[in-house]
Amino acid sequence: MSAAALEEYCGSTFWNASYLEGNDPDLPVCFEQTVLVWIPLTFLWLSVPYHLVGLCKKAKVNSRGSVDSATLCLFWLLQILCHVFPFQTLLRAALKQFTFNQIYFQNPEEGAAFLSRITFNWFNSMIFTGYKRPLVQEDMWDLNEADSTSYINRKFQSNMMIELAAAQKRQKKKRDKGRNNDNILPNGVSNGLGKGVSQDALEEMAKDKNKEKKKGKTKEDQEDYPSSWLIPSIYKTFKWVLIESAFFKLLQDLLAFVSPQILKMMIDFTQDKTRPIWEGYLYAVLLLVMAIFQSVFLQQYFQRCFVLGMKVRTAIMAAVYKKALVVSNDIRKESTVGETVNLISADAQRFNDVTNFIHLLWSCPLQIALAIIFLWFELGPSVLAGLAVMVLMAPLNGFLASKARKIQIDNMKYKDKRLKIMNEMLNGIKILKLFAWEPSFQNQVEELREEELKVLKKFAYLSSVATFIMTCAPALVSLATFATFVGVSPNNVLTAAKAFTSISLFNILRFPLAMLPMLIAAMVQTVVSKKRLEKFLGGEDLDSDVVQHDPSFKTAITISGGSFSWEQEADVSIEINSGKLVAVVGAVGSGKSSLISALLGEMHKKTGLINVQGSLAYVPQQAWIQNATLRDNILFGSAYEKGQFQQIIEACALGPDLELLAGGDLTEIGEKGINLSGGQKQRVSLARATYSEADIYLLDDPLSAVDAHVGQHLFDKVIGPKGLLKDKTRVLVTHAVSFLPFVDEIIVLKDGIVSEVGSYNSLRASKGAFAEFLDTYAKEQKDTQIDSPLEDAISVTLKRENSIRRSQRGGSVRLRATSSVKEPKNEPIKGQRLIEKEAMESGQVKMSVFLQYVRAMGWGYTILVIFIYFIQNVAFIGQNLWLSDWTNDAIDYANMTYPAWKRDTRIWVFGVLGVAQGIFVFVATVFLANASVSASRILHSKLLNNILRVPMVFFDTTPTGRILNRFAKDIFTVDEAIPQSFRSWILCFLGVFGTIFVICLATPFFTIIIVPLAVIYYFVQRFYVATSRQLRRLDSVSRSPIYSHFGETVSGLSVIRAYGHQERFLNQNEKTVDENLKSVYPWIVSNRWVAIRLEFVGNLVVFFAALFAVISRNSLDSGMVGLSISYALNVTQTLNWLVRMTSELETNIVAVERVSEYAEIENEAQWITDTRPPEKWPEEGKLQFDNFKVRYRPELDLVLHGVTCFIDSKEKIGIVGRTGAGKSSLTNCLFRIIEAAEGRILIDGVDISSIGLHDLRSRLTIIPQDPVLFSGSLRMNLDPFNKFSDEEIWKVLELSHLKSFVFGLEEGLQYEVAEGGENLSVGQRQLLCLARALLRKSRILILDEATAAVDLETDDLIQTTIRKEFSHCTVLTIAHRLHTIMDSSRVMVLDAGKIVEFDSPSNLLDKHSHFYSMAKNAGITQTDVTVL
Repeated sequence: MSAAALEEYCGSTFWNASYLEGNDPDLPVCFEQTVLVWIPLTFLWLSVPYHLVGLCKKAKVNSRGSVDSATLCLFWLLQILCHVFPFQTLLRAALKQFTFNQIYFQNPEEGAAFLSRITFNWFNSMIFTGYKRPLVQEDMWDLNEADSTSYINRKFQSNMMIELAAAQKRQKKKRDKGRNNDNILPNGVSNGLGKGVSQDALEEMAKDKNKEKKKGKTKEDQEDYPSSWLIPSIYKTFKWVLIESAFFKLLQDLLAFVSPQILKMMIDFTQDKTRPIWEGYLYAVLLLVMAIFQSVFLQQYFQRCFVLGMKVRTAIMAAVYKKALVVSNDIRKESTVGETVNLISADAQRFNDVTNFIHLLWSCPLQIALAIIFLWFELGPSVLAGLAVMVLMAPLNGFLASKARKIQIDNMKYKDKRLKIMNEMLNGIKILKLFAWEPSFQNQVEELREEELKVLKKFAYLSSVATFIMTCAPALVSLATFATFVGVSPNNVLTAAKAFTSISLFNILRFPLAMLPMLIAAMVQTVVSKKRLEKFLGGEDLDSDVVQHDPSFKTAITISGGSFSWEQEADVSIEINSGKLVAVVGAVGSGKSSLISALLGEMHKKTGLINVQGSLAYVPQQAWIQNATLRDNILFGSAYEKGQFQQIIEACALGPDLELLAGGDLTEIGEKGINLSGGQKQRVSLARATYSEADIYLLDDPLSAVDAHVGQHLFDKVIGPKGLLKDKTRVLVTHAVSFLPFVDEIIVLKDGIVSEVGSYNSLRASKGAFAEFLDTYAKEQKDTQIDSPLEDAISVTLKRENSIRRSQRGGSVRLRATSSVKEPKNEPIKGQRLIEKEAMESGQVKMSVFLQYVRAMGWGYTILVIFIYFIQNVAFIGQNLWLSDWTNDAIDYANMTYPAWKRDTRIWVFGVLGVAQGIFVFVATVFLANASVSASRILHSKLLNNILRVPMVFFDTTPTGRILNRFAKDIFTVDEAIPQSFRSWILCFLGVFGTIFVICLATPFFTIIIVPLAVIYYFVQRFYVATSRQLRRLDSVSRSPIYSHFGETVSGLSVIRAYGHQERFLNQNEKTVDENLKSVYPWIVSNRWVAIRLEFVGNLVVFFAALFAVISRNSLDSGMVGLSISYALNVTQTLNWLVRMTSELETNIVAVERVSEYAEIENEAQWITDTRPPEKWPEEGKLQFDNFKVRYRPELDLVLHGVTCFIDSKEKIGIVGRTGAGKSSLTNCLFRIIEAAEGRILIDGVDISSIGLHDLRSRLTIIPQDPVLFSGSLRMNLDPFNKFSDEEIWKVLELSHLKSFVFGLEEGLQYEVAEGGENLSVGQRQLLCLARALLRKSRILILDEATAAVDLETDDLIQTTIRKEFSHCTVLTIAHRLHTIMDSSRVMVLDAGKIVEFDSPSNLLDKHSHFYSMAKNAGITQTDVTVL
C-alpha cells in the first residue's frame, strides 16, 4: 500500500520526518492510526499457525500449575509500546482543549461511576467545600448541555410553535362563530390620547378592551386568547424525562407494599416461639434490603422530577422573555412591567413546584388502590367502611380546593397591584421626597397590603380546615375499619399481625391522601398561572409587515396613504430621499413621536404602506440607558474600534464628561442611567446611534435635553450637513428653530396630519402655519445659547456618584471602593462600579433572625402553638399504645367470647384519641395562622416604613430590581413559605421524637444505637445545611439580575427592536438564567445527596428495631413488636422531612434577614420634629445662605464651599454655572436631600435644619427636570392627599394650558395615567408638573431645568405662566436656556462650589464678567436685555 493511498485513506499526512526533530518529538496522526495499530496485530496473526499446530497435536495438558502464553505477553507488550505516541497525542489534544479552570469547573457528574451516581457521591466535593467555607458563584460547576437555557429553549420553542398554531386555529373557529352573533363595537373612547402619544401610542381598540375590562368581563372576553396549548408543549418537550421518572416511581410504589408483608411474617414469628431464630434474622435483613432499594429508586425519581421542574421554569422564563421582545404594543399596554416580571418570577415558579410532584396524579390513586387490595386480604370487606370515609372526604377536599383557588386569584391581584405601586414609587422616589408625598403612597401600599393580608388569613384558615381533615382522615379511616371488623362478627379478633400490618398499610395511605388535596390546590394555582402565561405568550406579536423593506423604491423612506392610531383617519403620505436630512416639526401632541413610532413599525397600521430601505438607528425622546459601562452603552453589541469610538465621543461632546467620570468610558452606569444627567443620557443615546453605522437615523428630539450650545455642537458635528452622519438619511424631530435652515426638507405636522412639506425657504415663502410658527420663535431661539461651551448643565448626580463611589465603604449600602481619596494606587482603574454585587449574608443564619421572626409572631402565640402540637403528638402515641394493648386481647381472650363492653371501650377510646389529634392540630394551625399574618404585617410595614425614609443616595446606588425583590420574593416567602415550613418543622421534630420514644419503650436495647445514629445524622445534616443554605442564597442573589435585565429590556423595547438586537438580548438573558441555574442544579442534587444518606440512617433504625425484636422475642409481646417496627418503617420519611424542613426553614428565614437588612438602613432626618414652623411659613419667601458648606459624605471634599448670600422676598434669581459647579447641589440642600457640613440656610428666619423634613419640603415647590407621573388618576397625580377641591384643580389645569385636553377626556380628572405617564406626551407631562406647582401655592419656587424637554411653544406657555402666577413668589431658576433668566432680578454665577458673581443681568453684562462671556457665546447682548 503506497503512502499516497494511506494519506487518502486517513485524510492527512502519512509521514513527515520533521515531526521527530526538536525537543518534543511526535508522529503524524495517520502513521499512528495505521502502522502502529498494525504492528502488534501482525505479530498476533503471524503466531496463529504455531498455536494451531500445537492444538492439532493435542499435546499433553499440563495439569499442574497454570498455563502461561508467551505470545499474548509479547502481544500486549507491543500494544503498549506502539501506543505511547497515540497516548501522547490524546493528552496534547485534551490539554489544548481544556484550561485548568475548565477541568476544575466541569461537572463531575458526567464521568461519575454507576455507584457514585446512585449514591450521589460525585457531589461530595461541593458539600465539603460548602462546609469549609461559604460557597460563592465562582465555585459553581458548568451546566450540562442538556440543562442549559439555550438548549431547553430551542426544544421548547419548536414544540410551542406547533401547539400554539393549532390553538390559534381553534380560537379562530370559535371567534368566527361568535362573530356571526355580534358585530357591534363599543364606542365612546377617550379622545385626547390620540394626539401624538409618547413613544408607544395606545391603540384605540386596546382602550376599548380596558373599558370592558372595568365593566366586568363576560366569559367570552376572558377567554379571548388561544388556550390549552402550554401543557401539551411542555409535555412534548420533556416527555422522556417524565417517562423515566414514572418508571422509578412505579418501582418504588410497588416496593413500598412489600415491607408490611415482611412485618406480618415478623409478628407471626415472634408469636410462635417454636420457629428457628434464623427466620427472624432473615426478615430483619429483608426489611433492610427492601428499604435500601426503595430509597435508591425514590431518590432517582426525585432527582429527575426536580431537574424537570427546573427545566420547565427555565423554558417558561426564556419563552416569556422571547415573547416580550416581539409582543405588540396592545398586549404590552395590558400589563405593566411589574406584572410581566411576575410572569417569570411567580408563575414560572408555580409550574416548577407542580412539575416536581406531577407523577402523584397517577401514583396516589395507584397507592390507594394497592393499599385497599392488601387491606382486603387482612380485614376483608370491613375495609369498605374505611374506604367510604375516604370517599366522603373527597368532595370536601374538592370544595376546599375551589375556595382556595378563588382566594389565590384575589391574592395574586392584590400582590400585582402592590408591586405595581412599589415599582413606581421606587422609580419616582426623588419626586416623592421633594414633594413630601411619601405618606400618601405609603397609605396606598398599606391599604393594598391589608387587603392582601385579609386574603392571606382566609387562605390560612382554609388550610387549617384542610389540615384538620388530613389529620383526622387516617385516624377515622382506621377507626371505621377496625370498628366494623370487630363489630361484624364476634369471631373477628384484632390480632397484632392484622392490626399492625393494617396500620403500616394505613401509614402508606396517609401520604397519597395528604398529597392529593395539596396537589389539587397546587394544580389550581398553576391553572391561574397557566391562563396568565397563555394569554401573554399567545398574544399577538408586533406585525413585522407594517414596515416593508423593498429595495425597488427610489426613496429611503416612503409612507403612502398611511393611517395609524391617530384619531383622524387622515392619510399620511411622505417620501424621504436617501441621504437627506428631514426635520419634523409641530406643536406638543401633534404626533411627531407617533410618526417615528410608525416608521419603527411600533404603531398599529390601519391602511397604507410604509417602506424603509436599509438598517435603522433610533434615538428616543427619553434616552434609554442600560446598567452597563458607558462604553458598552455606546457600542451596544458592536465591536470596539478605538479610532471610531474616540471620534464619536468627541463629536457627541462626551469628552469633558469622561474626564469627570472616575473610570472614563469604563465607568459603570446605574440603572436607568441614574448617574448621568438628562443631557449626558441623551448624548450617550446619540453616540450609540452614530456608532451603529446604520443607513437611516430616526432622531426623536435628541437635542431637547442638552444646552443650546451643546445642541449646536451636536448638530454641526453629528446630525447636520457637515456632521458624521452627512451621507445618511436622517429624520430629526425637533423644537429648535435655529437648525431648520440647514435641513434639506421640513415636514410640518398638525393634529396628526402632514400640513406642509418643503424646504425652509419655500415654507417661509408660502406664509402658512410654519411661517407663523417661525416668526413667533425665531427671535427667542437666537437667545437660547447657554451657560458655558460644551458643558451640559448637568445635575448633581455626576459629582455625587463620583463621591459615592470613592467613599462608600461598608455600611448597610455595601459598596466596594475601587479608588480611594487618600491613597492613589498605581494600577489603572478598571472602570468604576457604582452598582455593587448584591450583599449576601453567609454562614449560619443568626439565631437573632429566628428570634426576630418569633417576636414578630408574638411569644405567647409561639409557645401556645408548640404546646398544642406537643399534646397532639401525645394523643397520637397514646392511640397507638392503646391499639397495641387492644391486639393483646386476642391472646388474653383466646378461647373465650370477647365481651361487648370491652370491645366498645377499645373502639371509643381509639376513636376519641384520633379525633382529638385533629382538633389539636386545627387549633394550633389557626393560632399559627394569626401569628404568621401578624408577623407578615409587622415585617412588611417596617420594611416599607424604612425604605421611604432612607436617604436618596441609597436609591442611586441600589438597583430598583434589588429593592423590589425584597417586596416581591422575600415578602412572599415571609407570607407563605415560612409559616408552612415552621409548622412542618414542629410536626416533624415531634414525630421523630415520638418514634424514638416508642421504639425505646418496646426494645430498651435500642437506646445503645441512638447515639451513633444521632452522630451520623447530625454530621450529614450539618454538612448538608451549610451547603444547601448557601446555594439557596446564591439562587436568590443570581435571580435579581434576571428580573433587572427583564425590566430593563421591557422599558427599552423600542430601542432594542429598532436596532434589531433582539437576538443579542435573548443570548444575554440565556446567560443570566444559566448563572442562576448553576446554583439551582447543585441545590437539587444536594437534597438528593442528603436524602439518600438520611434514608440509610432510617433504614438502619428499621433494621435494628427488627433485630432487637428478634433477639428479645421471648420477653416481648407481639403487640409491642408490631408497634415498634411499624413506627420504625415510618421514621425514614420523617427523618428526611426533618432535615429538609430544618434546611427549608433556614433557607426561608433568610428572607427575614434580607427584609430586616433593608428595614435597618440608616434614615434621613425625621419627617416631623417637635420644632414646627408657623402655619403660614414661609410668608415672605426670604432666603439666606450663611457660610453654607456641604459634602456628600463626611470623608469627601466639599461640594459647596461656604456659600453666603441673601435673597429677598419675591426676587427672581437665575442660577448658572458650568457642569459640576454645584447648581443642583444648591437645590438639593434647600430640600435637605443632602445635609449641611457647616453653616445654615434660613428661610424667613427659620433655620431649615431645625425643622422636620416634611414641614420643610411641603412648603417649598419644585418643578423638576424629569416629569415623573404615577399610574392612577390624573387627580391623584396632582393632589395625592385630596386636599384641594375639583374647582381648584380645574383652575390650575387652565393655567397650565391643560384644561382643554383634560376636558376632552371622557373620564376627565379620573382619567387613568399609565405607568410612568406613558400615555401622555413628554410636553403634557411637563405641563402637569407645572400644574402641581401651581396647586401648592408656596412662596418659594425652584425650577430645575424645567423646560428642557419641551418645544418652544410649551416653553413659552410655561414661562408666561410662571411670570404671571408666581409673581408674588421667590423663584430660583437653574438656567438651561439663557434667555429664560435674562429677566431675572439677579443672576448667581457658581463655579466650583463658590458664588463668583451675583448681580442683575444688565450689571453683569457691563462688567465683562463670567456671565458676560457666557452671554457672548450665546449671542446675547445688552440690547437684548433692555428689550426684555
